[in-house]
Amino acid sequence: MRRTLAGPALMALASISAVLLICQGAALAEGRSQEFAQALTQEPPTTPLSIRPARAPERRAEPRVLEARAPEPRSASDEAAIKARMNQWTVGLAAGLPDGGFVRFASEMARTMDDGDNMRLIPMVTRGTTSNIADLLYLRGVDVAITYADAFDFYAKQAGLSNINDRIRYVLRFFISDVHIYAREEFKTLQDLKGQKVAVGTAGVAAAHTGPLIFRRLGIDIEPVAVGGPVALEKLHKGEIAAMVYVASKPGELFSGKKADPGFHFVPVPYTQQFSDFYYPTSIKPETYPGLVAPDTAVETIAVPSVLAVYNWKPGSDRADRVNRFVDTLFTNLARLQQPPFHPGWKDLNLEAQVPGWQRYPYVETVLERMKKEADIGLPPAATGSLTQQERFEAFLASQAKAPPSKAEKEELYRSFLEWSRKRQK
Repeated sequence: MRRTLAGPALMALASISAVLLICQGAALAEGRSQEFAQALTQEPPTTPLSIRPARAPERRAEPRVLEARAPEPRSASDEAAIKARMNQWTVGLAAGLPDGGFVRFASEMARTMDDGDNMRLIPMVTRGTTSNIADLLYLRGVDVAITYADAFDFYAKQAGLSNINDRIRYVLRFFISDVHIYAREEFKTLQDLKGQKVAVGTAGVAAAHTGPLIFRRLGIDIEPVAVGGPVALEKLHKGEIAAMVYVASKPGELFSGKKADPGFHFVPVPYTQQFSDFYYPTSIKPETYPGLVAPDTAVETIAVPSVLAVYNWKPGSDRADRVNRFVDTLFTNLARLQQPPFHPGWKDLNLEAQVPGWQRYPYVETVLERMKKEADIGLPPAATGSLTQQERFEAFLASQAKAPPSKAEKEELYRSFLEWSRKRQK
């Protein structure tokens, strides 16, 4: 049976509970006060005291960045001026196939001759040395080309351009390439190759033009095969062809360092009247290919020069002035091209060398005469390009019998010298 508390007892119990609650609240308040005081004197906690998500930090205002003002559009006259400036002294050079040796020569010329708006040479990868003549004749923007001397034969006789010698002239004779005809042992002479398969190289290479031309001039009908290089050599060893034509400056890369090759040999190419127009007589010697040519012997052959050609524009025209500027700049930098790291072939250049069957560009003779006069008075050749204009002027003064008596006179003479040089370059 449950007992119930009497009224006085209940009142006493309520009073005790109230007192306990008051004491507990006071103790709790005192504890929180102590925690608050302790928090003020301690480092901030590394973890938040509350599990409520913290307020995102207020985003500070980014400093204002002034937007770049858009360039004002150029006017039509400004565009025309830029176009004229960039094209005035820019020359296009037809070089050759991308894997051909002429491309390197053209690239080195472009690097060395670059003079900002005063001269810019742009080498062009083309369809080959023979087609470079067509580019020089007909392609817009081409004023200079590298080709072989016998390329004239095709255009003069087959294309019917009897006036090609007047339209195209040469500036320099580049390196000379030897004609190598490599055959199986049973073919001793060129006449033995009549009716045989002969590899003449792929379209665009020198052998593809010179090889058939040689046999045609000698009246020997062959069956040309359009392969060259290592592929032709492999076919030769397999017996698929009788011989191959290879045109390169000696020692040719294909045969350089090649060991003895029993059953194969170089076929002689005698220098006869049929080759007197564009070719030189030469020979393949054992020191060039020790493994392929017997000691104390030599194989007679012919060589064809490569040519730096220009279009023979009418004197006084803009295109003629551009070609003249090209010639000046090239000759000024020739000595630099003859130093490493440029192609060793530059060292073999002979400025006086003639090219059979070709006429020289008239302005080249003017430049050569000027170089001779400068050498006579003690100036370095124009081809050195190693001295500044001021240094050349000082050398000029040193060569005179009587120097200017005053600094003012010397400065006036130097201004006249610069003006004379500037007019000469135009």
